[in-house]
Amino acid sequence: MTAHTLAQPRHFLSLQDFSAETLRQILDLAAELKVRLRRGDRPQLLTDKVLAMIFERESTRTRVSFDVGMRQLGGQTLMLTGAEMQLAREETLADTARVMSRYVDAIMIRILDNDDLLELAGASSVPVINGLTRRTHPCQVMADIMTYEEHRGPIGEAKVAWVGDSNNVLASWVHASKLFGNSLSIACPDEFGPDQALLADIRGAGANVTLGEDPHQAVRAADLVITDTWVSMGDTDPGLRRKVLKPYRVDTNLMARANGGALFMHCLPAHRGDEVTDEVIDGPQSVVFDEAENRLHAQKAILCWVFGIDTV
Repeated sequence: MTAHTLAQPRHFLSLQDFSAETLRQILDLAAELKVRLRRGDRPQLLTDKVLAMIFERESTRTRVSFDVGMRQLGGQTLMLTGAEMQLAREETLADTARVMSRYVDAIMIRILDNDDLLELAGASSVPVINGLTRRTHPCQVMADIMTYEEHRGPIGEAKVAWVGDSNNVLASWVHASKLFGNSLSIACPDEFGPDQALLADIRGAGANVTLGEDPHQAVRAADLVITDTWVSMGDTDPGLRRKVLKPYRVDTNLMARANGGALFMHCLPAHRGDEVTDEVIDGPQSVVFDEAENRLHAQKAILCWVFGIDTV
């Protein structure tokens, strides 16, 4: 094990902040921790460390995977919601970060406003991990890449297709594709396409990332097809979304346009019959539950990394 004292906290906020080499190091650590866990070996790398987990909205996978992951590494967790904290009475996130930094060793926060995440991290003297914002979802995409590579090999050699509306997972896939070199073909309806910030990221990602509106074109010869729920936290137009996005449903006909061995991913929760049919999500190409499991392993590696542990 290697570790070092950090002059500045190692935050994990966006894949844009990293080199491909650093992300690869974290992925390699995740794979090693997964192998060791399956052998019954749980290295106690974070003994006596406390992770505060702050949730603005409800959560299943993020909450459970971080909680279990921290415990498996020998640490402890503290579960908090905004309603339980003085945030509900308008204490600033910066002041919250300054106080929490005196009590805990790291903070994982799931909060919709990305600027709020940056405010918290900017004032924190302990590492902050982005558990999700409306802008990005880096932990999810680390698990996605881990899952693809377990089944098919290096992500850099893959053609990835995104079908549906633009969201935080897509943004992190754009960032990952720029770093790892895989192609990314995006199909979004104009009504629910990327905002200006993500459009700038897509343009900056190079020729391997393309944006269009035709889902059949996007998935042609794809090695991985990804979609997500059409109605996310904070969306107020579910009827319009379902109407506009109906042509983007991933069914067996759409999957047939991808490579024969293409994988299907969805970060869950899935709304079956909306963005994906039962035949696809329960079919042989689906790896959604491997993907969900790998949130645990990828996030354990991220936890180690923020504490300065790069290898085991």
